[in-house]
Amino acid sequence: MQGPQRIACLSSETVEVLYALGQEHRIAGISAFSRHPAGVTKNHPIICGFSSAKVEKIFAVKPDLILAYSSLQGEMVKECVLAGFEVMFFNQKSIAGILNMIRTLGLLLDCTERANALITELQAHIDAARLEAANYVRRPKVYFEEWHTPLYTGIRWVSELIEIAGGEDVFDAVSHAVKAKDRSVTPEQVINAAPDLIIGSWCGQAFEPETVKAREGWQSIPAICNQQVFEIASEDLLVPGITAITRGLPLIQAHIRKLAAV
Repeated sequence: MQGPQRIACLSSETVEVLYALGQEHRIAGISAFSRHPAGVTKNHPIICGFSSAKVEKIFAVKPDLILAYSSLQGEMVKECVLAGFEVMFFNQKSIAGILNMIRTLGLLLDCTERANALITELQAHIDAARLEAANYVRRPKVYFEEWHTPLYTGIRWVSELIEIAGGEDVFDAVSHAVKAKDRSVTPEQVINAAPDLIIGSWCGQAFEPETVKAREGWQSIPAICNQQVFEIASEDLLVPGITAITRGLPLIQAHIRKLAAV
């Protein structure tokens, strides 16, 4: 068997990919926030949260490779590197980045055929959604909210999924920003954008549609006037991996479809 044999996954998307590639036997430890496949936290030691950990827990599983994601895990990664561990640091922000992450893991674990098949499957999901959206009568305007204090709008892959599903992300230009603070918007900007649909996915916290509807001045927004404010769970959309496409995209489609066909 080629490649690393004991992999510590500090974020959940690589856990799901390793399972999809049939490489779950290599997993030495996972994040407490791992949700896919269902019940996965019962199968492996929990070694970290998302942005915090007692690194001794990571060291204790004796990984020969650590997979990490985003600047929020920077301090954990730094300590792992200083302790002499091998680390691969992913930072995908787009659908292309997600697919490239899968391709890279396939190469690393000597299972390129399975990785390519998975990529083909995910691309088929995307293509089918685009094909359906091509027949829509209109493209509803969508505001995606990732956080509420301050208001953060969607990261790049979420904006792309909205477009693929047949919507128009009202803050598409903002989604290209790498840092979360650069994706902040004001309440006035949201009001002026007049979205037809509001989708919320607050990272690590349940989205509260009623709180959003009650914001000062927001009652004039079409999405609120027409009761089109919905949650998509963060573990189904804000995870930059398989689940964003297989679970997040169909959920976005379901909301857009109701508005786009009328």
